[in-house]
Parts: sequence; C-alpha cells; structure tokens
Amino acid sequence: MATAAGVSGTAADSRKQAGKKLVDNLQSDLRALSNEARRKYPPVKEAAESGILKVRTAASKAEDIIPALQAASVEILHPVILGCDTKNPKIVQICLGCIQRLITHEALSVPAGVSVVKMLWNLMESGLEELKLLQTVIILLTTNSIVQGSSLATSLVMCFRLYFTKDSTTINTASAIVRQLVTLVFERVEVEDETPPPEDMDAVRVESLKTVSGKAPASLRPCAKDAFLLFQDLCQLVNADQPQWLIGMTEMTRTFGLELMESLLSRFPEVFIKHPEFSFLLKERVCPLVIKLFSPNIKHSQRLVAPPQLGALDKPYFPISVRLLRVVCILIQQYYSLLVTECEIFLSLLVRFLDPDKPPWQRALAVEVLHKLSVQPSLLKSFCQCYDMKAHSTKIFRDLVNAIGAFIQSLFMQTSLHVPTQQQSGSNASQNPAQPSVLVAGMPVGPGVTPQAAFIYRGVWLPISSNYTPGITKPQILEMLEKVDAPPVPEGYAVSVAYACLLEVVRSLSIIMDGKPEPEACKQVVDTDSEKTALNRELVSSSWCGVLAALSLLLDASTDEAATENILKSVQTYASLCGMLSLTTPRDAFITSLCKASLPPHYMLTVLNPQGGATGNSSPPFKQGHVRTNSQNMAAAVNSAYQGDGDTKNQVVVVGTSLPTASLPIGAQQGPVMLTAKNLQCMRAILSIAHCHGGVLGTSWHLILTTLQHLVWILGLKPSTGGSLKAGRVADSQAVLTTAILTDIPVLSFMLSRLFESSQYLDEVALHHLIDALCKLSAESMELAYTNREPSLFAVAKLLETGLVNLPRLHVLWKPVINHMLEVCQHPHYKMREWGAEAITSLVKAALQHKHEPPLSEDPKCQRTILLPLQELSSILQADIRQKQLECVLQVIQHNGDGIGQGWPLILGVIGALNSEQGENLIRTAFQSLQLVVADFLAVMPCSCLRDCLEVAAKFGSQHQELNISLTAVGLLWNISDFLYQNREKIKTNLANNMENGSHGDKQPMPPFDALWMCLFSKLGDLCVDARPAVRKSAGQTLFSTIAAHGGLLEQTTWQAVLWQVLFPLLDRVKLESGTASTDRSDTSRGINILIHHSRDTAEKQWAETRVLTLAGVARVFSTKRQTLLNLGDFPRAWALLLQFIEISAMSHNAEISLSALKSLQEIIQVSKVTEEDQPVMNGESLDDVVLWTNAWKVWYNIGINSTTPPETNCMPLVYLPSQPYLTTLVQIVPVLFEHIKPRFVAADMSKLITVLRNAVSVPVHGEASPFIVPACYDGALTPLQETVLSVAHILHKEAMAGADNLRSMYPDMFRQLLEYVEFGVEPPRYGNLPTRSVMTMKNATVSSARWRHLSSVRRAARRWASLGL
Repeated sequence: MATAAGVSGTAADSRKQAGKKLVDNLQSDLRALSNEARRKYPPVKEAAESGILKVRTAASKAEDIIPALQAASVEILHPVILGCDTKNPKIVQICLGCIQRLITHEALSVPAGVSVVKMLWNLMESGLEELKLLQTVIILLTTNSIVQGSSLATSLVMCFRLYFTKDSTTINTASAIVRQLVTLVFERVEVEDETPPPEDMDAVRVESLKTVSGKAPASLRPCAKDAFLLFQDLCQLVNADQPQWLIGMTEMTRTFGLELMESLLSRFPEVFIKHPEFSFLLKERVCPLVIKLFSPNIKHSQRLVAPPQLGALDKPYFPISVRLLRVVCILIQQYYSLLVTECEIFLSLLVRFLDPDKPPWQRALAVEVLHKLSVQPSLLKSFCQCYDMKAHSTKIFRDLVNAIGAFIQSLFMQTSLHVPTQQQSGSNASQNPAQPSVLVAGMPVGPGVTPQAAFIYRGVWLPISSNYTPGITKPQILEMLEKVDAPPVPEGYAVSVAYACLLEVVRSLSIIMDGKPEPEACKQVVDTDSEKTALNRELVSSSWCGVLAALSLLLDASTDEAATENILKSVQTYASLCGMLSLTTPRDAFITSLCKASLPPHYMLTVLNPQGGATGNSSPPFKQGHVRTNSQNMAAAVNSAYQGDGDTKNQVVVVGTSLPTASLPIGAQQGPVMLTAKNLQCMRAILSIAHCHGGVLGTSWHLILTTLQHLVWILGLKPSTGGSLKAGRVADSQAVLTTAILTDIPVLSFMLSRLFESSQYLDEVALHHLIDALCKLSAESMELAYTNREPSLFAVAKLLETGLVNLPRLHVLWKPVINHMLEVCQHPHYKMREWGAEAITSLVKAALQHKHEPPLSEDPKCQRTILLPLQELSSILQADIRQKQLECVLQVIQHNGDGIGQGWPLILGVIGALNSEQGENLIRTAFQSLQLVVADFLAVMPCSCLRDCLEVAAKFGSQHQELNISLTAVGLLWNISDFLYQNREKIKTNLANNMENGSHGDKQPMPPFDALWMCLFSKLGDLCVDARPAVRKSAGQTLFSTIAAHGGLLEQTTWQAVLWQVLFPLLDRVKLESGTASTDRSDTSRGINILIHHSRDTAEKQWAETRVLTLAGVARVFSTKRQTLLNLGDFPRAWALLLQFIEISAMSHNAEISLSALKSLQEIIQVSKVTEEDQPVMNGESLDDVVLWTNAWKVWYNIGINSTTPPETNCMPLVYLPSQPYLTTLVQIVPVLFEHIKPRFVAADMSKLITVLRNAVSVPVHGEASPFIVPACYDGALTPLQETVLSVAHILHKEAMAGADNLRSMYPDMFRQLLEYVEFGVEPPRYGNLPTRSVMTMKNATVSSARWRHLSSVRRAARRWASLGL
C-alpha cells in the first residue's frame, strides 16, 4: 500500500510539474505572438494578451493544470487561430508550435481539435508550412483520438493532397504520414474492440452495405466507422470512383491505393474477419476490383505480332500487376476462410499467369506468389478440401502443381543454347585468352573454373540464383514497387523460385500429414480419421504426377550438390507419404525415379524395365521431356577436359562392369559402365529412404534392392562376414575407383549395413516385404547363375544380415529365409552354395546365442525350429555344404552345448548323417563333434537322447573311410557305457518318467534303461563282424568287457534278449564269416599298405582270431553270469546252443579256433557244484543240472572221439592231427566235468572215456612241434598230455575207492586201461596207418624213440600201479 501511494504521489508530482512547464511555455508562445503581431495585427496582439490571462487564470484555479487548460483550450486557441489566419510565415510557425505543445500534453478538447483541423486545412490550401503542417497532423492524430469522423477524414485528405504536391520532400513525408495515419485508423479499431460493445448496438444490415455512401453502418462503433469509410473510399479511389468520406480528394493513383489496401489487409486481418461489415467490403469491393484490374494481365499474351483487337492500353502495367498480386497473395493467405469462391478465381488466374505466352516478368511474379502460398501447409490443405475434394469444383491444387511442373519444363524447352558468361558462372578463370574454358553441355569446365550452381538440360543452362531455405520466401520481382517498367528477369531466377516452390509443396504436404499444428485462422476442421485419410490421399493423388515430373526433370538437370540433395530429399519425402497412405502407384513411381537417377545412363532400361514399360502405369505427365541426355553421358569429355575442378556431380568416379540381367541374352556383352558422383549421391538417397521409411515401402523394396544390387556390383563390393559388403581386393575387382571415391566406399558399405540393421525397427508386415523382396532378388540371381554367369551375392548376404538383426522376431523371418537359403544351398554354382550355407549356419549360431523370451530351454519347439535347418542340410550331397554344416554343428556344441536340451536329437542326427560318398575330412569334422559330445555333454543331454548318441557312435565305428576313427568310436562306446553305469540312478529315473508321460497303456518289452544297454550291445555286436580285423577285435573286447563290467545292472528278463539278440546271433555271424573267409594273402588289408604278421596275413586267419575272441567272450559271459542266466527259463536251450557252437569250433581244423573252443568249454564248466535252493532236485541234483551236464558230457565226448579217431588215409597232407596242447586241454576238462556227472557215470561212459584217452595218447607229435613237446631230459619225464591222462586215471581210482557203487564196478575197465599204457611202453601205439618216426638227442647220443617210450611207459605204469596199491 505504501509503495502504491508513493508511486501515485510521484506521478501526480510529475504531472503537476509538466502542467507548470506547459503554462510557462504557453505564456512564452503567446508573448512571442503578441510581440510579432503588435504592429501589423493588433487583434492578434490583443487576443494573445487575453490568452495569457486565461492561461494564468486556468492554472491558478485548478490544482491539476492540464485538465483546466483542456477545458479552456478553445479560448486559449483563439489567438493562435487568428495568428494562422494572418498567413504570416513567422506568426504561423509560432502558432503551430503552440498548437503542438497543447496536442503533445493532451490539453485540447474535442471542439478545439475540430478548430485545429480547420485551421490546418486553411493552411494547406494556402500552401504554407507544409512540412510543419504534416508534422502537426501526425501529432494531432497519434496523440489521442479526439479527432474522429469528418475531422479525421479532413486530416487524411490533407495528407493525401500534400502527397500529390510537386515538392519531393513533402511528397516523401506525406507518403509516410499517409501510410501511418491509415494504419492508425485501423489501430484505433483494434483498441476499440478490446472493450465490450454497448448493449444497444444495432444489428448488421447487409442490404444497407450494398450502397456506397458517406455514412457508416450503425452497427459499428466510432473508430470502426472511420475505418470502414476509409477502406471503402480507398476501394472507390482505386476503382477510379468518387470517394464518399474523403471529401476534397483531388487525385489518387491506383498504385498508391493498392499499396495502402495491401498494408491494411496484411496488418489487420482480425478487423476484417471479426466485423461482418469489413468482410462485406472484402467480398463486394476488393475482390471485384482485383478481378477487374487483372483483366489486362489475363488477356495479354506475349507474341511477335499483337492481335488487332488488343491495343496498347490493354497491355499489363507492371506496377499495377505487382501490387495486385501482392494483394491477391494476402487475400489468399489471410482471408481464405472468408473468400473461398473468390480465391478459386484468384488461384485460377495465377495458373494462367504461368502460361508460356505470358511475359517473363508476369510468370516470375506468379511463381513468386505461388511460392509464398506453398510455404503455408494449411492453405494447400484448404485448397484441396474446398476444391479438389468437391465433386463439381475446379481441381485447383492439382492445377497449381501441374502448372509449376509445366512452367519448369517450359523453361528448358528453349531452342537457343544459353552459355553463362564468366561473371555469371562466378569463375576465376585465367585471363589468358590462349586458354579458354572448355564447354561441356553449355557449362564452362576446366582448370581454374568454378561453375555456378545451375540446371543443365538439353543444352539449356539455367543458373540457380538463390539458395533454398525451407519455409522462407525472398521474392525479388514482387518487391520491386519502385519500378515503373517491367524489369528483366535474371537468368535462372524463375527456375530457382519454381524449384523452391516445388520443394515447399512437398514440405507442406509432409507437415499436413504429420499432423503438425496449423494457424487457427486457416485451420479446417477434420472430424474423423477417415476424413483426414481421405484428405491426405486426395492431396497426393492431385499432386504426385506434377511433382514427380518436375522433380525428375530437375534431378536430371541439376549440377549442384546442394540442389540435388534438396531434390532427393523431396523425392524421398513424397515417396514416404505415398507409402504411408498405401498409394502404391505414386510410391513406386517416385522410387523408380530415384533408382533411375542412381544408375548410369541407359543402364536402367534393362534393369528397371526388363519387360518394357513395366512401370508405365506410373508415368507422370510431361514424360516426353524426361530422358537421359548428355548431361550425364559426358564422361569422356569431362575426363579429357578437367581433373576435378569442374562439375563434380557429373564427374566419373567409378568405372565398372554391368551385372548380367535376365533381359540380356546369354553371351551378350556389355561395355564398361560409369558412375558419377551424382549417381552415388542418388544411391545415398535410396539408402536413406529405405532406412528411414522402410516401413511403408511395401513391394517397392524390390525396386530399391534391385538398384542397390546393380550399384554394389558396379562398385565391386563383395560380401563378407555377417553379410556386410566390403571393397574387394584390387586384383579380384573389375571396378576402377578414382581417388575421389575411395573414401566414400567404406561409408556406402556402412550405410548399406545400417539399412539392413535398421530392419529390426520395421513392423512385421514391412519386414515380410523386405524379406520377400530379397528372396525374389536372390531367386533372380540363382536363375542367372544356372547359365554359368557369375551371380550376385547381394541378396543372399543381405538376407543373412537382415536375419541376424531380427532374431527377436524369429517367427516372422525364419521360415521364408531358411527355406530360400536351403534352395540356394542346392544350387550348382559353388559361390551361391557357399553363401547359402554361410547364411544358414550363421543364422543358426546367432539364433542359439540370442537371448529369447522365453528362453530356448523352456521353448523346445523354437529350439527345434532353429536347429532343423542343420538337419535339412544333410540331404544335400555337395561336400562343401556338408563341411559348413558340420563345422557349424561343432561350434554350436562348443558354445551352446549346455543349452541345447531337446535339440540333441537333431544335432546327433546331423553328426550321424554319414554316407559312403563322404570324404575323410567330413568324417573327421563330424567325429570331432561326437567326441566333444561324449566327453563333455552326456551329463546335460536328455536321457532319451543317449540311444541316439550310441547309434551315432556306432555309425562312426562302421564307416570305412578312416580306420582310426572307427577304433576311436568303439572307445567312445565304452566311455558311454561307463557314463551309463556311473549315472544309472538318474538315467533310470528320467527314462521311467519319460515312459510314463509318453505311455499309452502298452506294456514295454523291457525297461528303458536296459534298452539302452541292449542298444549298446547290439551296436558293438554289429561292429564285431566288421570287415576290418582291428575294428572287430576292438569291438569284441569292448562288448564283452562291457557285459562283464556292467551286466549286473540288467534286469533278469533283459539277459534273455542279450543272449538271443546279441550273443548267439554274433556267434552265428562270426562262424559264417569265418567259414567263408578268403585264404588269399593279397587282399587281407583292404588296400591298406601295412605290415602284417604271417599268422594274420589272410582273411581266414584274421576271422579265426575274431572267432576265438567271440567264443571266448560268450563263454566268459556264461561263466561269470551263470547264476543270473540260470534263472532264465530257457537257459538249458541257451546252454545247449553254446555247447553246439563250442563243439563245432572245437572240431575246426584251425588249431587256434579248436583250442580256444576247448578252453571256452573248460571255462564254462569250471563252476562249483552248487545247487540252487529254488531248483527242483532229483537224487540230490537239480533237474536242470542233470540236463546241462549231460549235454556237456555228450559234447565233450563228441569232440574227443571226432578229434582223436585215427584217420583212414595215410596221406600226410590230407590228415589233420590235433596238437598236443589241444589234446592236453581236452583231457584237462575231464576232471572238472566228471565232478558233475559222476552220479550218473556208468560203464558205457567209462568205455567212452577210455577210448578218447587212449586215442589222445596215441596221437603222434607232429615233426615241426616235436622239439617243443618231446622232453629233452634223459630221465624220461612225462609230456603234459601223458601227465593229464594219468591224472584222470588217478581221479577215477580215487572216486572208485571212495565207495560209489557205479564206479566200483568199473575196476576191470580201469585195469585194462592201465595195462594198455604199460603195453605202450613195450610197443608204441599206432595211430591208424600213419607212419611215425622220431629221433631225439640225449647227452650227445642218439636213442631210438621206441626205447625211450618203453622206459617211460614202464616207469609210468609202475608208478600208477603203486599209487593204486596194486
């Protein structure tokens, strides 16, 4: 409060001081007036002195001096007015100074103001103090609003009349004051409108407005009435009619009137829009006036001979035309909502002004106006809404755009060649006349020449006169208000403005469709999205033909990098707008235009239109003017004329080869193709639109990718890791790159990669379009590659790159990409196959590494989808594909083995996809994977996959390409068996759970864990009959070791399967192979050049070893697992079958096999005589034992009698004699076997035994073996066979002495047996008809064999009799 009071007090003091100062000044002025008029004008002197008194009186009576002076202002002014009436210059100056003091301090009342105006009018008519008078008027009207109505009109008329005087200073001052006062009148309206109108205001009556009168509508307030009457009279004056309010106007020019109208219309749109009365003036006064004044401009055409009906007066007058177009521009820009119909007329007139038959300055004016309109998106939107979208209305927006395009084209249709001067081109060429600049396409190039930015087309050179700035207009012709005659249009100015106008149209359309805010005055409400979409589609449909034609022409003609860049951006923007609205035809047309601009001249005829006119439906108007010309086909001229200082955009930077296409016949050759810097700039634009607007390109992707493929080919870019493109080696590349482009190649490569990396931001539909286009492009390359032409790998590489960045959307891309890549992998061209496999393997590895949601471990279906392509590669027979596949599998296992989970069957299927045609390298690679799996990943592998792992390992064991791998594979089977044993509880549980989940009620033949072991045994059994001895031996050892070590884990019922599905079939197969083996020494090693011992130098000998190993192994199983096997229901049958195999083998003429068979028999019967508690017994023995040992005795007897019976022939080569170890082993079996059969041993059995023993002792020793068998000591020691025979006799004697009844009755047989042995000491036994002869050395003396036998037999008999107690 205190602060407010202080401020108020300060203001009062200041006002008081100003009042006192005014009083002093007034008194001083009046004194000066009195003194000056004292002699010649006494009345004035008296009035002045009276005025001094009145000033003093007024100042002394009131505390606030200025209001008191204002109240007495009429009386105070009386001497001043009298002084002005004297027309004395000095007195008039004093009086005007006094008046200005009163005006400045607002000390005049309304009547006083009226008096001042009248006084000033008189001075004006007298021609006195014109500048001082103008100064007073401006002060009077601008200080406050006491002057209104007719007084205001009088003041304005004074200024107008002074404007038309002859003094230039007065004219200039009056011109400025008139403009200021006219503006002031409307400013008062704005101030007046800020206060609420009175309630008793009259309503607007339109009928009363139609008649021009000096009376303002009653519906307006005072200030508005003045403004209404002023504007009305301005229209009257411009129309050459009499004013109704500005009474006293003697002359007026249309140019000045139009300028004033333009000023008011541009500055006070709110007044004209808010007040209907002013709006009426616009529609009924201004618009008809403008149309009327346009008439000469419309009718006139620039021809060589003027038609007779047009006179000189009908020619357009430049000053009027300029101002009319400025007014029209304002009407359209700011009053479009009021003047929709009228603006249609104006816009149609502007279109006609662009006709080629109009004067250049008029066309330039029109295009400047269109440029000013085009920077306002809301206007273009309104044009389309109000005209183009109406059924029966003129298509104004379409006509405007087409007119601009036609205008641009017409500028290039001149027949004369315009060559710029040195000054126009802005060059710094040498002044040496002996070195003139070289002209290329009408443009100076050469050393030291810097050409001006320009457009060149068909020999017409048009410089770009100004730089384009978005949203900014800088008209030149429209601003030439001081010109009376039409100025010459600067060369290139019109095309520069039209070029900017075209870019602004595209920019405005982009703003409209992006939904940016619009000015409220011009906003058209769009209610729904459907209406907005309809509007946007109409905007594009109405404009795309004209825009495309003009932009394509300018793009072709441009030699300036900045201009080209602006054009390319507009093309990109427009194409994206078409894409957003799903307008495929215009979108494809714009993209085609871009693509054509990026390729060399005429190259695109075969690339983008292979069927001829493929894009013909998209051709815009004016196409006949848009063809490639020398502006781009001048490489040779440029190269010879300059080295880079000239037109850098048309400078050849790359020379390469063309990519073969389907449109070219096979064998056709194309010459080298050249790319300019402008081509590469267009390439960047293509990359930009694809990167920024890929989501709306749709099927246009194919156009873009086709173009990029050709450009990449010409540039010599080759695919590298991950699908990116890099410059190839100089030696391999056919492209010649200039130094100007070397630094751009990595940039282009990066932009290409960035384009496809950005595909991760595309929606699924757009991504599908991209992938489809790449697949289609790749298919085209594949077709060309079938004809042995080098294919482009661009599409395959970019499919890979696209896939790698879109792994989060596996469901969208995986199937189409992988299916296509599988087709590529089957292509006969090795490069296509190589990159197809590279793509698949890279995608699989990346997909497995990617962090999916949900994780792959929880999504087996997705994991299977990822791994399935690797399996499908197995069906492709080419070695390079399989190599890539297997290397990928190895890397997958190394990096993702812990997370493969349910994908292991696929991985193992790929590893195990072996065939006989694969080379050693493939097998080694695959086996590395298997080794890694067995070594590190069995624990993480699902238990259901262990069987697959066994089968794959067995496959490697059976392959014949690499022996070491087969042997190592057998070792892997052992490792797997060890893993099964160590993790048996976990595996059993998991397999049982899996069986429960997958069971449908059917009873399983064996437990799943046992089934694993059965699979292992079966595979090892198969390897036991492999053609290679080393594999057979390793597999056999592993099989029987595994059964011995882990057989205890098997269920009882499983052992039956082991016997009948593994062991006995193995014995049978080995017997069959052994019986049919070759005895030829030339084919034992199967082509492997290795050193083999003589005992294994034939297939027969090698199979003998296998037979020995197999039979011994089976016998060992029966021996070690006897208690388990006894519980099998069919064990007697198994026992009998084993004995049968032993019997057959024991009677083999191969000493190794037969001896091993006996040892196997010896092993299986060497068990303690333990009767199972649960077995039924008969006479103290189980029923099964009776059968088993009876069979064993029969087999032993059969072996013995058949192997020891003397032969019938005496031909030594045909006789097979069993060896001493064989016979010894045969006899050694008897004591063990006798323990099991002695309760049932009868005389017949004794007789059989004695016969076998006698025959065994009678078998002569083979000569080759005699040094090892015949004892070398002189005391006649017994041979091992003899010792064994006597030990058997001793056992029989002991058993008989023990008191067994069946054995006591056999004493006579025993005695006969021993007597025969005694007889052998006297007479050596004969073995059939074979002659025997043997010589031995005893202490350097030769002794006959008969004598030695006698001595030894006697001693033996004596010892045995003594032992028997006889």
